[in-house]
Amino acid sequence: MMKTMSIKDANTDMAAGETLQLPSSVEVELESGIIERLPVRWNAVDPALLERPGSFMVEGTIQEDEYPNPLVLNRADPYVLKHTDGYYYFTGSVPEYDRLVLRRSRTVGGLSMAEESVIWTKHTEGEMGNHIWAPELHWIDGKWYIYFAAGSAENKWAIRPYVLECSDENPLTGTWTEKGRIELPIDSFSLDATTFEHNGKRYLAWAQIIDDSCIYIALMDTPWSIAGDPVKIASPEYDWEIQGHRVNEGPAVLIRNGFVFMAYSASATDDRYCMGLLTADAAGDLLDPSSWSKSKEPVFVSNEAASQYGPGHNSFTVSGDGSADLLVYHARSYQEIVGEPLYDPNRHARVQRLLWKPDGTPFFGKPGWKADLGGRAARCKVTVR
Repeated sequence: MMKTMSIKDANTDMAAGETLQLPSSVEVELESGIIERLPVRWNAVDPALLERPGSFMVEGTIQEDEYPNPLVLNRADPYVLKHTDGYYYFTGSVPEYDRLVLRRSRTVGGLSMAEESVIWTKHTEGEMGNHIWAPELHWIDGKWYIYFAAGSAENKWAIRPYVLECSDENPLTGTWTEKGRIELPIDSFSLDATTFEHNGKRYLAWAQIIDDSCIYIALMDTPWSIAGDPVKIASPEYDWEIQGHRVNEGPAVLIRNGFVFMAYSASATDDRYCMGLLTADAAGDLLDPSSWSKSKEPVFVSNEAASQYGPGHNSFTVSGDGSADLLVYHARSYQEIVGEPLYDPNRHARVQRLLWKPDGTPFFGKPGWKADLGGRAARCKVTVR
């Protein structure tokens, strides 16, 4: 638990007789200088106070974030997108690795019980016929795209990145067209493609095994093709990145506070699976490997106290009011796994708040972690003119 150091009083003013609009959140300082805005439930106000000029204090209670834990059962590599239509969209790897699924809800928590639609199934032969992994849903230039990895029906380890496109408004019921494989200069095991736009340019980031599993980045000229040569920006080098396998994979991008952050996952997919962080100046050249710095220690690891093991392959989204960044990830509820971890079905999708340090960098905390926030008193000074 992080301690609450102080809660800043809020202020609002209004003309006599107007409807009172209290702020939905207040600023809270946590230990280590972390500042966060947290939701408040305000106490009732005597209507008579709103009819005459003067000042008074309203008290309230700070609310905890409440999300189902797990958010979605048996869905690894979770990806959540909040779209402009007001819906949250969710996809992830199913344990059978044979299909692509989508669900949506007006709230993050509602994704837990939302109806799920199968929008595509694997081929019976050839490419895209096996190991359907790590889908992501993106909205690009007025169309939906799903990026995913797949092997061939004849060789499940011939993993490559592929793209689907949908022009319909609702991607759960729309028609999806196969745009095919993302062609890379070197034809080798490649997966976990993600895309993002920055400073008017669209990028693709992905993991590829040439020697080790490393993270690459390239510019895109269409939503299903890259332009120019890829650049390697991360390779496994620290002890925590080489447990079981030498792996950097699952890039997820968040642009905040003048930085481009890229979380990624490392090591084998058992309880040693964990997350690291790459950071680049937002004004820098993202295609220059020297623009990126890597965390020397993992930023997110197994948490025995919360019974969450092997956290990783994350995505980022925002809270309903847009005031908070949320970390979406998968983790198992037990440590011991029988057989190959990839075929253990119980990697569950989870979500929790992402906090921010004074230097503008993210604080991930631990899986299942909550700051000691809820139940504290908040105050707002109301001035009636």
